[in-house]
Amino acid sequence: MSEPVSAPRSPYELPDVSGLTIGVLGGTGDQGRGLAYRFGRAGLGVLLGSRDAVRAAAAAAEIGAGVRGVSNAECAAGADVVVVAVPWEGHASLLESLRDALVGKVVVDCVNPLGFDALGSYALPVPEGSALQQATALLPGSRVVGAFHHVSAKLLADPQVEEVDLDVLVLGDDREATDLVQALAGVIPGVRGVYAGRARNAHQVEAFTANLISVNRRYRVHAGVRLTDL
Repeated sequence: MSEPVSAPRSPYELPDVSGLTIGVLGGTGDQGRGLAYRFGRAGLGVLLGSRDAVRAAAAAAEIGAGVRGVSNAECAAGADVVVVAVPWEGHASLLESLRDALVGKVVVDCVNPLGFDALGSYALPVPEGSALQQATALLPGSRVVGAFHHVSAKLLADPQVEEVDLDVLVLGDDREATDLVQALAGVIPGVRGVYAGRARNAHQVEAFTANLISVNRRYRVHAGVRLTDL
């Protein structure tokens, strides 16, 4: 007797993330601080990681919202979901050092490989194809997802901004992990997590950050991405 075929899950059906602890590696940088603040403000447990635990504790005290500052190693070990928000230059070395601590965890890579010169920002070539693909190669025991590439750190960190007008593009090859990260994006008021393709499609999403930087500089705004008819 054949097994019954279950109905396909709705793309709008997302998991409950309210009980999770979120770790933010590179949490003393602008983007990491902003994300930590928003996750904490949403009622999630948040660990703010840094190479210097004392510096992390000081940053967490400034952020408030229940955020706790720890070393990167403690952050990786103690969180259910770990967000990587470090500069591109330190991306590979940090992930290599935390490979064992991140086994079995959902790792959210929001790093944009960008260079800057007199003409502005531009996308850097990555041997693996993208920062997300590099993270996937370095963390074979983790469930790696790309997200939060285009979010304004300034808007995230501003307590006067009640809602952030933004779609977060979520990429990865693990459906359950991408669903979870979409739900995580949705805890930030005004933000919607949208599945945007497999890990192999991450390069253009990361690179588009350079275009947004150009928009923001020209018009003196904090532009993000919104998708229509969805």
